[in-house]
This record gives sequence, structure tokens and C-alpha cells, in this order.
Amino acid sequence: MNLSKGYLLALVLLFAYLSWQLVTPFLQFVLGAVLIAFICYPVQTRLEGYVSPTVAAFTLVLLSVVVFIVPFVLVVLAVADDATALVQELDPETLQVAEFEAWVEDETGFEVDLTATLVDSAEQIGTIVLEQTTAWFSVVTHTLIGLGLALFLLYYLLKDGDELMVWLREITPLPADVQDDLYGELDEVMWAVLAGHVLIAIIEGVIAGLGLFVTGIPNAAFWTFIMVILSLVPLIGAFLVWGPAVGYLLLTGEPILALGLAIYSAIIVGIADDYLRPIVVDRYAEINPAVIILGVLGGIYAFGIMGLFFGPVLLGALLATLDVVNDHYERLGDETGSS
Repeated sequence: MNLSKGYLLALVLLFAYLSWQLVTPFLQFVLGAVLIAFICYPVQTRLEGYVSPTVAAFTLVLLSVVVFIVPFVLVVLAVADDATALVQELDPETLQVAEFEAWVEDETGFEVDLTATLVDSAEQIGTIVLEQTTAWFSVVTHTLIGLGLALFLLYYLLKDGDELMVWLREITPLPADVQDDLYGELDEVMWAVLAGHVLIAIIEGVIAGLGLFVTGIPNAAFWTFIMVILSLVPLIGAFLVWGPAVGYLLLTGEPILALGLAIYSAIIVGIADDYLRPIVVDRYAEINPAVIILGVLGGIYAFGIMGLFFGPVLLGALLATLDVVNDHYERLGDETGSS
């Protein structure tokens, strides 16, 4: 490598690093825009046969706000509200604090005042909350800016998607047929994760969640969200929530509701998994469930909520790329040596 090439590569690395620093604060929103753009792109190409790319992209952005963003925000608010209610249900009065204090004094001879301790702790927490008010305003501002950025990115990804793909093909140092295999494999992996696993998990979780709402299980929105995540886990899935919910109904004197929830969850949710999943998965590349669950859990840690989608996609993309390497590596080496 001569000095000129080394200098150019150094510039590329420098600007790539600085660009990454610009993207990182809004990574969740950028990934969200990429995800929605990928889902909407086939519709964009069809609409461009009737209207201009600008009109098609603007229409899909508005549609995405109604179909994806607003429901997502509402779900997040509902889950957060249920989680807060779940914490607030831990009422000190129901914990029999006085009886516990008396028991400690009888057994140890030490007098304790848990109520005063709890009050002091509450005051300290209140002080912290007041001090963090500015931080909450900052979070809200950051979220609004991020949503605006995501909508702009979504618009331009849809409008200029064809040009972006042409540019990617031009700068990718691979023959056209290898690029076709690579991008085709990546496309199949993306749809396999979204349609064959994430979408099915959402459907199963929502179906199971309806049973919780109907039977009056407390904080049903929160537990429905948990079941969506658990539905990505093979074999067990949502049973880890609706099973204990059946037990809760039995303990609270509702045997009929408990029986109804058990039958509904075992049959309806089971049918959704046994019949709907094969129909969808058979249309796309098959991904091992271990890859899915590892990608989901690792993705949440790495990317936050968007890791639910991009964690499995990244692992699937690695496997797809390895397949392409296995198919073409020797030929590419021969071509490089002969050129």
C-alpha cells in the first residue's frame, strides 16, 4: 500500500468514526427509520408506477405515522403506565409494617421504625425527582427531535432508495452476481426475522393478551408486552405468563375464568403457533430459533428496543454472508490473482 492509498484510507476511517459519533445519540431513531423503510419499500416501488417518487414517499411517511409510530407510542405509554401501577400496588399498609416491627422487637429486643425509614426514603426520592426534572425535559426534547429525524430519514430512504442501492453496488468491490447473492440473502434474512418470527411473536402475544384483558388480570398491557417477548422463545413462550395468570385466577376464587383462560390460551394461542408460523416461515429463509433468541436478548442490550428486530437480523446476516463467502470465495481469489 502506497502513501496515497494509506492517506485516503485514514481519511475514510476518521470521517467514518466522526460520522458514527453523530449518529450514536439518535441510533434508536435511525434504526427505526431503516426498519420502516425496509418494510415500506416494496409499496414505494409499486406506487411509483402511478405517482412521482416524492408523492409516494410522502404518502408512505404519513401512513407509517398512523400504522407504526402512533401505535408504538401508545403501546409504550400503556406498558409504562401498567409497570408504574404494578410498583404502586406495593402499598406499605398491605405489607403489615406494624406487625413486622413488633415481631422484630420481640425477637431481637431492638426497636425499629420502618415507617419513618420509608418516609425518609420517600422524601429523598422526591428530592431526586425534583433534581431530575431538567433531565426529563431533556429526554422529551431528545425524543421529539429523534422522531422528527426518523421521519426525515424515512422520507429520503423511500424517495431515493433506488439511487442508494445503485451507489452501494458501485462502491462494493464484488462482481455483480456475488452482489446479487449477497443482497438477496440479506433480504431473505430480514423478512424471515420480521415476518417469520417477530410478527408471529407479536400476533401470539396479542392473542394471549386478549385473554388476560377479558378475564380481568391486573396490568394486562404490561404482561401482554412480556408475552410478545417470550413468544420469541421456542416451546415455552407466552405460557410463562398465562400459566401463572390461570393460577392467580384460581387463588382469587375465579375457577370459571381460570378454566376459560387456560382453554383459550392452550388452544387458540397454540393454533396460532402451530399453523400460522409454518405458513409464514416457509416463505422465507429458515433461521434457527437459537439464533433468534440470542439475537433478541443480545440486541436489547446492544441497541435497546430496536434490538428486538436488528439483533436477530445481524446474526442472520452474518450466517448469510458466510454462505456467500463459502459459495464464491475461491472464485474471487482466483479472479484477484489473475487480475
